[in-house]
Amino acid sequence: MTRLGYQIPNFTYPGVGPDRLFDVVAQQAREADRSGFDTVLVMDHFYQLPMLGNPDDFMLECYSLLSALARETSNVKLSSLVTGNTYRNPAVLAKTVTTLDIVSNGRAQLGIGAGWFELEHDAFGIEFGTFTDRFEKLEEALQIIISMLRGERASLDGSWYTARDAMNEPPPVSRIPVMIGGGGERKTLRMVAQYADESNIICPDDQIDRKLEALAAHCEALGRDRSEITVSKQKSACIAPTREQAEEELLAYFDRRGLALRDASDEERAPWFANFAWGDPDTVGETYASLLRPGLDGFTINMPANGHLEGRVELLGQTLTPIIG
Repeated sequence: MTRLGYQIPNFTYPGVGPDRLFDVVAQQAREADRSGFDTVLVMDHFYQLPMLGNPDDFMLECYSLLSALARETSNVKLSSLVTGNTYRNPAVLAKTVTTLDIVSNGRAQLGIGAGWFELEHDAFGIEFGTFTDRFEKLEEALQIIISMLRGERASLDGSWYTARDAMNEPPPVSRIPVMIGGGGERKTLRMVAQYADESNIICPDDQIDRKLEALAAHCEALGRDRSEITVSKQKSACIAPTREQAEEELLAYFDRRGLALRDASDEERAPWFANFAWGDPDTVGETYASLLRPGLDGFTINMPANGHLEGRVELLGQTLTPIIG
């Protein structure tokens, strides 16, 4: 279960072309693997997200990448954060995740969500539909996928998907955990309570308690033992040996994104820097420790500013492993 996960959300690095790209990604995964992270997760998108860069920034297909990372790592679970359900037929997705489990010798995890990035749906000719459509699709897909991952033949005559005795042979090496991503209190967290082993919430820090209360209420209504569900929170980091180095690496990241913050005041920088736990190891460790509370088991963390720099992921793992425990 994910208590300390490292997510790789971006694949555009200074001076790195396609020929060296996998080397830099694999370096991050290896550092996570040896420094205490329990899971390595990658984006499942085809275009870069607007909060992280431009649509034409590099983006790798996640399951091909995860299968390659299985050969670069030994300990961490491997997952998307999270699979866009709309992108794949659910029975095919079950086969894909099972194959990842086999090639990684039992280290696959399924992270899944309803899908939301309309631009890439339109560009790739994938039906986007309404908000309600996407959540109805996700619920039907989960019924097929979970049956197949648990060794059952899946059959469903749904509004969106059909399956007829869909088999999944060979079966997974391990019991593949299912993580549902998102913080929607009415739909997403209800599905977590009904179907998932894990919840990954994305929300402002001051909304953590509200999300945990919503999940607990859904569990109670469905008769689910809340303690069966592991909950992690997504929060970005920029760690370096000194505060000054971390600040410089954040500013360089914003430079690459065309945001001129070097000459900005602290007040003008604050909204951008607030998206990160940043600084030296003591400061970053204190930030994450302050967010832990009963019901929140850990974090998924990405480092879009400086995760590509050798040693930074390892430093973060060494800093947070003693805190997460």
